[in-house]
Amino acid sequence: MIRRLVALSVVACLAIALFYVSRFWFLELWGRPGLFGFAELPARGGLLAGWLRGTVFAPFELLIWGCGVFLVLTWAEKLFARFKRGKDQL
Repeated sequence: MIRRLVALSVVACLAIALFYVSRFWFLELWGRPGLFGFAELPARGGLLAGWLRGTVFAPFELLIWGCGVFLVLTWAEKLFARFKRGKDQL
């Protein structure tokens, strides 16, 4: 039961982080200087758009974001499957 709660918490944190990187972040939870004073973490989110601005990949931001989310969630699933497999072997 505890293992499931930990896994759900990790996936929820991952989802929040991916949402923040996307252009769909609408919350301003911290001040203008950025989270913990880092200007690279603005309150408005949309980090991927900022990283791609001025490059030839800027028009494909949504496609890149979707592929990135798919990869991150796939890796998380494989990681959790590895931990579960290790528990079954004990």
